[in-house]
Amino acid sequence: MQLAPAYDLTIASLAVLYTRPTMMSSPRTNARTPYSDPICASATVEEGGRGFRFELDWHGERAEAFVIRFLGRAHAYLNRCGHVPVELDWQPGEFFDTTRLYLLCATHGALYDPRSGACLGGRCNGQGLVALPVEERDGHIYLIEEN
Repeated sequence: MQLAPAYDLTIASLAVLYTRPTMMSSPRTNARTPYSDPICASATVEEGGRGFRFELDWHGERAEAFVIRFLGRAHAYLNRCGHVPVELDWQPGEFFDTTRLYLLCATHGALYDPRSGACLGGRCNGQGLVALPVEERDGHIYLIEEN
């Protein structure tokens, strides 16, 4: 199977259904509110390199997640393969394949688009990663609460 480079994918091919996280309530009233604590410093996450693992409250339970940088932008996902809920990284924080163009499930070999989490091939059978909204500002990456 031959895959197009990640930057050549069309919007239609990147369509993926996923749910947004249920975040803890916030006293603020705006629709998008960052947590008070950052996930990590922006410099921690290098372009196409090692990601940063973190935990969050996901529907009342603790869940593993990660943030990576691709094409200059931070992206975060639950650390669960779309095929079977196992963690993706083959070493702690290592989510990219050897080309640094795709996220790779170390267990099943499923490939995902780093920009959207969409399944691009392998055993994910069209099931993408669960994307988490993040914002980068003031030298840090924040998980965004959506009310």
